[in-house]
Amino acid sequence: MEDTGKAVETRDLLDDREDESGISRKQALLFVSPFLFIGLADLVLLLFWGLDPLWGFMILPPILFMSVLTWIAFRTGFASDRTDF
Repeated sequence: MEDTGKAVETRDLLDDREDESGISRKQALLFVSPFLFIGLADLVLLLFWGLDPLWGFMILPPILFMSVLTWIAFRTGFASDRTDF
């Protein structure tokens, strides 16, 4: 059986080394995690205050969306192009 290089390409895509951006997936997750934690803590606080759960979970999608968007910005180097990391 010949190695077509697909396994090597897949392994490279899943590798956690730094790319051109200089920020690994783990570093990006560490940068985003405090903001994600604050958003989820706010959601829990609203639910414990007795807010209707429907209204409480309406803020969950924007929190998750912005966290993923921020992770992508750090990961791809968009944020590092504008700062001095």
